[in-house]
Amino acid sequence: MVIDYFVRNENEASLVKRADELAIILSQRAEKHDIEGSFPFDNFADLKKAGYLKLTVPKKYGGEEISLYELLLVQERLARGDGSTALAVGWHLGLVHHYRHTLTWPEPLFAQFCHKVVQDGAMINHFSSERGTGSPTRGGKPETVAIRVDGGWSITGRKTFSTLSPILDQFIVSAYIEESDEVGLFYVQKQEGVSIEETWNTLGMRATGSHDLLLHQVFVPQEGFIRKKTEQKRDGDGWLLHIPACYLGIAFAARDYALAFARSYQPNSLTVPIAEVSHIQQQIGLVEESLMTARTLLYSVADRWDSQPELRLTLQPELGLAKKVATNQAIQVVDLAMRIVGGSSLSKSLPLERWYRDVRAGLHNPPMDDSVMKLLARRAIEEDR
Repeated sequence: MVIDYFVRNENEASLVKRADELAIILSQRAEKHDIEGSFPFDNFADLKKAGYLKLTVPKKYGGEEISLYELLLVQERLARGDGSTALAVGWHLGLVHHYRHTLTWPEPLFAQFCHKVVQDGAMINHFSSERGTGSPTRGGKPETVAIRVDGGWSITGRKTFSTLSPILDQFIVSAYIEESDEVGLFYVQKQEGVSIEETWNTLGMRATGSHDLLLHQVFVPQEGFIRKKTEQKRDGDGWLLHIPACYLGIAFAARDYALAFARSYQPNSLTVPIAEVSHIQQQIGLVEESLMTARTLLYSVADRWDSQPELRLTLQPELGLAKKVATNQAIQVVDLAMRIVGGSSLSKSLPLERWYRDVRAGLHNPPMDDSVMKLLARRAIEEDR
């Protein structure tokens, strides 16, 4: 019996069991959606049916209100089945978790949306990236523009990396408000003027549906104005840990495959399976070291975020470091798994080459490695001062 020591109680064990069952279903379709680059509508139908989409919704609206720690547990397990689906749904789950804690939405609008999640399986994502600005974490001003009109706003622009765009009926967009020289966040519902340009044709994470979202004079009523970006209530962005949890899940899938291969593969030059060979055991040991190190850091930081809300803002360097360590260690684990399996790991008939492509996408999700290092350096300098 395999015991996961990061599962601490019966409730977490139940959540993990649900995620494991879904992961098995998703794994059976992962290759097809990867080859086609198609959006996995079938996966999301199963997630909806299982109640997965409402996990982070507050209990008062009918959700399960899981903690950050619990969110990471289920996301890591789901990603063992299909990284693309796990990462995509992670944005929805993470953002609802974030909104729940920061209370940045107008209450009537948030309540209405949460009821749609529970009753209809609605989802959300926040679209900020643009070709001209790059990652929103770099601070560029949006080229998407919001103009005040009678009863609300008219929004025109293009957003890139719009994960979940094929399935969303509503989303948040950032737009520049010229009259006040500020950036605003707007709740946009799918309507005339909203379209998708299918630009997502990538090396990895091919089934996230991260196409370009086009908005042409899209009307947003005044009650759809969430807030100005400068009015953002901060919580350290703990919710972003759904990203490294996903990549560790992919790494675990590669680890399990490599172990099964090593236990069963016995070339005719040996009298035992290669799992008994010293240099293979060294590689397996490195895999275990990488996963244990990354998971220990990730879950300890998530636990502190949950249990010490007064420290959430000061935890930002640790949160960033947990992401950096996890994504880089995940890449190493998949690489080691392929070394254990050997040349056949490159075959398109095996999942290892897909995991190898998928896991590298973590380097390009926020926060970026250089930003994390700068954050750590700045804190050290300030503490020394």
